[in-house]
Amino acid sequence: MTNADRPGSAPDNSDEASAADASRPRGVIGRLAAFDLRSRIGSTDDGRTGTDSRTRAETKTNADTKPDSSGRKSDESGGNRGEDPFTRRINPLITNRPWTVVFVFILLTALFLGGAMVGGGDQEAGTDQFTEGTEQQEAFDDMQENFDRGTRDSGGTTAQLFITDDRNVLSEPSLLRMLEFQDRIENEDGLRVASSTSPASLVAMELEPTAETAEAQIRAVESASQRQLNTAIADADENAGLPVSTDFTPESASANVAQIAVTYDTPPNADTDDHAVLQFSTQDLANEIDGFDTDENVVIFGDAILEEEMLQLLGDTSIVVFPAAIVLILFFLLVAYRDPIDLGLGLAALLMTMIWTFGFMGIANIPFSDSLLVVFPLLLAVGIDFGIHIINRYREERIAGASIRDAMGITTTQLTTALLIVTLTTVFSFAANLVSEMTRDFGIVAAAGMIFTFLIFGVFLPAGKVGFDRLREGTRFPTFGSTPLGSEGSLMGRVLPVGVYIARFVPVVFVVAILLIGLGAGAYGTGVDTEFDDEAFFPDEDRIEQYKSLPGPLAPGDYTFMTVLKHMEEDFEQGMEGSVTVYIDDPGLRDDGALGDIDRALENPPDAFETGENNRVTEANSILSVIDQQAAADPAFAQTVARYDSSGNEVPDRELDAVYDHLFDDHESAAMDRMTTDRSASRIDIPIHVDAEQDEAVAAAGDVADSLSLDATPTGQLVIFEGVIEQTTESAITSLLVAFVLTMVFLVLSYWWLEGRAVYGVINLVPVLLAVALLAGTMRLLDIPLSPINAPILSVSIGLGVDYTVHLMHRFVDEYEDSDDLEQALLVTVRGTGGALTGSMLTTVCGLGVLYLALIPLIMEFGLLLALGVFYAWLASIVVLPSTIVVWDRLDQRYGSLEFDQLFESRS
Repeated sequence: MTNADRPGSAPDNSDEASAADASRPRGVIGRLAAFDLRSRIGSTDDGRTGTDSRTRAETKTNADTKPDSSGRKSDESGGNRGEDPFTRRINPLITNRPWTVVFVFILLTALFLGGAMVGGGDQEAGTDQFTEGTEQQEAFDDMQENFDRGTRDSGGTTAQLFITDDRNVLSEPSLLRMLEFQDRIENEDGLRVASSTSPASLVAMELEPTAETAEAQIRAVESASQRQLNTAIADADENAGLPVSTDFTPESASANVAQIAVTYDTPPNADTDDHAVLQFSTQDLANEIDGFDTDENVVIFGDAILEEEMLQLLGDTSIVVFPAAIVLILFFLLVAYRDPIDLGLGLAALLMTMIWTFGFMGIANIPFSDSLLVVFPLLLAVGIDFGIHIINRYREERIAGASIRDAMGITTTQLTTALLIVTLTTVFSFAANLVSEMTRDFGIVAAAGMIFTFLIFGVFLPAGKVGFDRLREGTRFPTFGSTPLGSEGSLMGRVLPVGVYIARFVPVVFVVAILLIGLGAGAYGTGVDTEFDDEAFFPDEDRIEQYKSLPGPLAPGDYTFMTVLKHMEEDFEQGMEGSVTVYIDDPGLRDDGALGDIDRALENPPDAFETGENNRVTEANSILSVIDQQAAADPAFAQTVARYDSSGNEVPDRELDAVYDHLFDDHESAAMDRMTTDRSASRIDIPIHVDAEQDEAVAAAGDVADSLSLDATPTGQLVIFEGVIEQTTESAITSLLVAFVLTMVFLVLSYWWLEGRAVYGVINLVPVLLAVALLAGTMRLLDIPLSPINAPILSVSIGLGVDYTVHLMHRFVDEYEDSDDLEQALLVTVRGTGGALTGSMLTTVCGLGVLYLALIPLIMEFGLLLALGVFYAWLASIVVLPSTIVVWDRLDQRYGSLEFDQLFESRS
């Protein structure tokens, strides 16, 4: 269709038409100068404006000295202000020296590949990647340094074995197997077992208090009658608390599951791999005991094993997710490109993006972690979008009859600026995560990857396309699909303009309704929950079973933590973190009333704690419990306790130094676990109810700490996790605000500098904010909590949304400058650029949505949110942006420029 054919327009080669155009009110868009990018390139007839390249070139005669109708001047070289310096310098290289460009990028790829292979940090998985360096973690580490035998100075680690016997794990044969196992591990060279505790050893100590070795304890159990065993089992449970399942009763003297605790004496410089070797060696020894089978009734668990399995889980997720993503992306790219050479170039560009980003991580020594796993689908999404836009726009010009050089020149001149704006705004949205240490690595890697994506798809891909098209021009190499997506006669071309049709009839009503929907969704989304704990990284057991049916290399490994979690929840009525800690750091522990203060703090506890008789915390492990246990086992120490207990409640309340001296002299190991040798610090471990929520348990620990007159603070893993939750919420809000402000400022300044109209930047943000609000509301609707992995999702959504709106807005401005017909310009935009956006959206949604196949729930949820974020961004751009443009144009026609752009000084 020519300009003359378009409603409301006149031929652009007529002086009279130009005068008529000058007298016609054109609104906010219309007053922008006729900015014909193609005229500077001299392409052949584009098949849409009705002017050939010679005529378009003539319209730019003397453009270097004369201002256009909006008062903007072209530069002396004939380049328009709408073209950024990067575009002016790079585009000639793409069209004139394509193979040189390709060679340079291949060379850079080789360098980054070397960085990926040689450099790099370790892998990180599980909760440690988020808790390390937090204030709560550092406080907990300081406490551990004072109290644990496994301190930074001495080294050390622990493990637990869960023994299952459906008949009775406390039967004599089962007790003897436990003791035999303890004897083997304690005497095994190189295993470095410092001590071990089991129900069997506790029962044996009741039978024979002097039996301190496993061999002596075996003799004690073997020589005891069944009645003696039953009595010893009941006494051991009362005095020390047997580590057995909750189905145990003293009367029955039976249980189904027992725990064996093992402590290793390792050097301070031992790492996780060293600990894992010891723990897996312990598992091998357990298999050698008759009646023990790690495939049936024995499972070992320790921090090192958990970390190893978390890394394995990350690997298993990658093995499943990446191939599935590749298959889906290949399918949709094949549909979008419909040409083997274009498809090969697109895939090569995607691969280069991954290599450059991994290489950057290696050079920067940034470890690969759960949070970074989601960066690569994001980069794939943006890369796919950029690639489809470049190829689609190039095909539009080729179909119109332009030569290879002219078609790519028009394409890159028109799109590179838009891609640059998208890149920088997306970098801002990613870099906004630098404000939080928790998401800092994500922000750095994602921002760097985004820059790489722009360079590869904005420079390498067009150069490769020009080079290959020139090679096959004039040959018999067949031409495959070469039509652009969204052409007027296609199904997509008929569906995509729905937003334009709405804008034709009810733009104001539609925009108001959309704003109300966005406000409602945003307000609803403020109630989204926040979650973080070990179990958030554990896969669903049903999904593990489904994945085990996959063939060979795709099948996941075995995860002992699933069995351990089941034991903890079902047999011991605890979570993975079954207690909270109150840390007392106060010299007042030596005062007469200190122990009484601790005793009172454990009375009438909050509902989150396990309670027993007299409404007291049951099984709280404190200096008081050590005193009680040692007094029950040592008559001499019991006399000391009684001597300094003036109230008769078995809690010493005077001359506490004398009590501490006796305790440390005769029972130093037990005492040092609860109190420092200078008597200035102590800790209380309080078990929580299995049904208690994490925030309830942490709040309850705070209540106990506040009830003490001593200086006390809650700590432990649950407190650390709750601290991470608080940081997650703060990080999500802060990064969202920073991303929004940076994006808004950048868009406003960019459009003011490039087009002379700052208001375009504001118009761009309307669909973006709607998409962010809808995503926040969807999170709450689908009960997806905010977590450290998906915390960047809202700020990232701004970058993804801008990706769609900038492409449409930039194309619309160019089309409207040529036609002066608002509706026709919108139709051409949504069919041309909208078609490319649709192809990009479908490919991206499926590529990102495949993360829902991940074994790790947090990554599953993030994949779903990313897919929804992209879909909302596309939908808002295609449907909402046209009405927003029309409404603003009407306001501008009625009230003038609304003084917005007058805030910015005119440039000469």
